[in-house]
Amino acid sequence: MNLKSLGIILCVMTALVLGRPVQAAPGEKKPQQTAATANEKQSKQTEQAVTPAGPEDLKNVLAQMNKAARNFKTAQADFEWDQYQMVVDETDTQKGQIYLHRTHRGMDATLRITSPEPKQVVFKDGKLSFYEPSIDQVTERSAGSNRADVEAFMSLGFGASGDDLEKSYAVKMEGWERVSGTRTAKLELTPKAAKLKSSLSKIVLWIDPVRSLALQQKFLEPSGDYRLARYSGIKVNGKLPHDAFKLKTTSHTTFVRPQ
Repeated sequence: MNLKSLGIILCVMTALVLGRPVQAAPGEKKPQQTAATANEKQSKQTEQAVTPAGPEDLKNVLAQMNKAARNFKTAQADFEWDQYQMVVDETDTQKGQIYLHRTHRGMDATLRITSPEPKQVVFKDGKLSFYEPSIDQVTERSAGSNRADVEAFMSLGFGASGDDLEKSYAVKMEGWERVSGTRTAKLELTPKAAKLKSSLSKIVLWIDPVRSLALQQKFLEPSGDYRLARYSGIKVNGKLPHDAFKLKTTSHTTFVRPQ
């Protein structure tokens, strides 16, 4: 994973940064899966077939999300992300923790990737910092005029309102599906903006509308690649660790600020 694409993690979460799959350490064989393996993992997480939605269900789900979003302040969760590349039929898996905090200034977020290779990402006050412990380097970028779009994408599935979804996406409800014991609304989002649609053809959210939280997200690209994100141990509006939005660097860390 490099900076080119913290786009699908933070940009697609932003289009500021992410891109190549995680590289194994020298001499280490990188674990890989095929699309069939990734789909099997997803089917274990989603416990039964989709139940069709009623005529008013989408309207009610979006209304519930509006209500929950008004009270959203913080969230933390464990995550497991599968990045599938169609051209080689391989899936790379990353695990870690995510922290989010909505303030009067906007949305802050931290990703702590623990496996297979530790990395840290912090987006705070409009600045993205990406730390690679393996080379002891932090790369920093400002979201600049894209800050509002970045923060809106970060809140997708974490405190976003129903109105937020309809503003940026054509929203369709595929039905109801249980994920880890929770009844979720399976929503299909098609980006309205041409710029985003060129990177993402579709987003699928498995939403717990009562909490306005996504237990699963799937980001599908026009190329056939996709990222499937699963969240567990979700805590909402609790106290976050005091260092949740600080990088854990060393005294020798170098800082790079690309122009």
